Amino acid sequence: MLIQINGRPQEVRATTLQTLLQELGFDEKTVGTAVNQEFVRAKDRAETPLREGDAVEIVTPRQGG
Repeated sequence: MLIQINGRPQEVRATTLQTLLQELGFDEKTVGTAVNQEFVRAKDRAETPLREGDAVEIVTPRQGG
């Protein structure tokens, strides 16, 4: 299915946010996530379905000063 990931179209096989993170190699990393501009908590990712055309944001934490 075709979805937007961080503003770029990408074809994926995942059907939930959790499986998308695994597909993209983020399964062991701490990230922030949103689907269609709605924040998704880590504990809710496995139950968050993805649909054709969804917009997913994946944000990795950075340290700064």
